[in-house]
Order: sequence, then structure tokens, then C-alpha cells
Amino acid sequence: MRNIEIRKFDADVEQLSTIITSARAEERAERGLLVARRLTDIAMRIQQNGLNSVEAAELIRQEAERYQNEAQEAVH
Repeated sequence: MRNIEIRKFDADVEQLSTIITSARAEERAERGLLVARRLTDIAMRIQQNGLNSVEAAELIRQEAERYQNEAQEAVH
């Protein structure tokens, strides 16, 4: 026989919704900053190394692949 204790929590749904919405907004803002930094790094590499359009496109493609991999890891 198991000792089972049932507890009831009175949670304010509106308050929880506000907390979750705020956390999501903060996460989006952080992600936006990270993306901006990564794009700035790519632009700087393109300029500093004098990359041509084909090389720049490849660099951007690699970054897109990196985003895809991160998204897949987050889901699994």
C-alpha cells in the first residue's frame, strides 16, 4: 500500500499566465540579441576577410545549418 497525499493548490490562472508570458518575452528578447550578435560576427568576418558573394553565402548557409541543429536539439 502506498502513502498517497493529495494536495490542492489554489493558483491564480491569470497570474500564472502573466508569469509565463513574461518569461517567453524575456526568452525571445535574449534569442534576438544572440541572433544579432551572430549576424554581426558573420558580417565582420565577411568584411575582414574580403569574402566574395559565394563565400559569404556559404558562411550564411553554415549559420543557418547551425540554427537548424540547435532547434532540433531543443526539441529532443
